[in-house]
Amino acid sequence: MERWSRTRRPANTGLRKTDIQPVTFNSVPLAELAPAKINLALHVTGRRADGYHLLESLVVFAELGDRITVAAAAQDSFVVDGPFAGDVPRDGANLVLKARDALRAAFPENAVQPVAIALEKNLPIASGIGGGSSDAAATLRALARLWRIACDKTALARLALPLGADLPMCLAGHPLIARGIGEELDPVRHFPALPMVLVNPGVAVETPRVFRALASRDNPVLAPLDSADTVLDWLATSRNDLEPAAMSLEPSIAAVQAALRRSGASFARMSGSGATCFGIFGSAAAAARAAAAISAEHPGWFSAATMTRT
Repeated sequence: MERWSRTRRPANTGLRKTDIQPVTFNSVPLAELAPAKINLALHVTGRRADGYHLLESLVVFAELGDRITVAAAAQDSFVVDGPFAGDVPRDGANLVLKARDALRAAFPENAVQPVAIALEKNLPIASGIGGGSSDAAATLRALARLWRIACDKTALARLALPLGADLPMCLAGHPLIARGIGEELDPVRHFPALPMVLVNPGVAVETPRVFRALASRDNPVLAPLDSADTVLDWLATSRNDLEPAAMSLEPSIAAVQAALRRSGASFARMSGSGATCFGIFGSAAAAARAAAAISAEHPGWFSAATMTRT
């Protein structure tokens, strides 16, 4: 597994100084939060003929995330800063640029103006919390505003799906149940804000390797969520079917969950394909204390307190 340090900065990665200078905007910038996506539960229920896995997942989004800023400019540009900037590709492989190009191709008359895009990368990459997909979704939202594109959420989700199965849910950005390959979305109303700590042990886990290591691909679906008020009881009946496979590839995931429980989490689980885990706490203050304690004990880990969005 690729390992990184929370203190890594672009200056240590061989980038030119110009790669990390702030972008110069020629118009009033528009900013969008790209919130961390947390799979509170994730059941793998089958596999399609084309190789895509079928899922059912309860998904929430955090107040913590990356940030996308866009503005009209003389020419297209893309810069990245933030604590995890050094891990981010600057070329066409980046989902931010793929999102820009897809929106421009779909609405060429609106998207004539070149655009400067700045990504503040606060979340570790390849960590199971949808960073790249959420960045791309935030880019689509921001550019639709900048270019004054009249496109409803359903149409924007259809445009986004070819970029990645997580894109439609990241565009929605509210508590939901995702089914299919991630594109069938049902909102969960009146879901509570959960005090939470996100912890990653400093590793990037490759999603395809996790899916290849699955012991079973035909697991039971999620139980009905009758009331969001009983979410902790409901979570105890659910699973993340990717967790055993991810732990077999990266045993430190188990150490993360143990640290969260020692710090007072009432519930701890891995998100997505890992390696980031979440712990749910009784209050925001308890979550903040736990995040600080875990950071002190494991300075090489990413540890941050947040609240989920309602």
